Amino acid sequence: MTQELYYDVFDTPGGRVGILGSTAGLLRVTLPRQSGEGVFEQLGIRPEQATRSPQRFRDLRERLVAYFAGHRVDFPDLLDLSTVTAFRREVWQATRLNPYGETRSYTWVAEQVEKSKAVRAVGQALGSNPLPVIIPCHRVLASNGELGGFSGGLEMKRFLLRLEAAAGG
Repeated sequence: MTQELYYDVFDTPGGRVGILGSTAGLLRVTLPRQSGEGVFEQLGIRPEQATRSPQRFRDLRERLVAYFAGHRVDFPDLLDLSTVTAFRREVWQATRLNPYGETRSYTWVAEQVEKSKAVRAVGQALGSNPLPVIIPCHRVLASNGELGGFSGGLEMKRFLLRLEAAAGG
């Protein structure tokens, strides 16, 4: 049976953002883009493959707008991680424990999932995070304090870290 998909695309102070979800929870969130081009590609769908549903995502939409306006926001949303490996699920859930405005290391995440030697695998799991900001992988740094990688690019990682620091982390 095919799962029903829902989406919304909207403007935030940081740019256009897209959300994709199922009845089980969130599947993808895009980082802000200056135009709407590429949002559906980042969501992994064509518009006709899902139902536009601004009402379904109204609360999350409001929180993302507030977040990108520089306000402290939490994202306790239900996630649909049914198609990912157990390891990635564990890494992403551990990363969600990292409080707003604080950073942790890849080693810290590896220790949270009780795989202290899997630091590189943690980095790879975070690199495939389909829910940036919701799963705050931008808050994970190398153990020497350097930024490490980020699927949205290092400039976006710096932007998100500065945004949270300015909001009083």
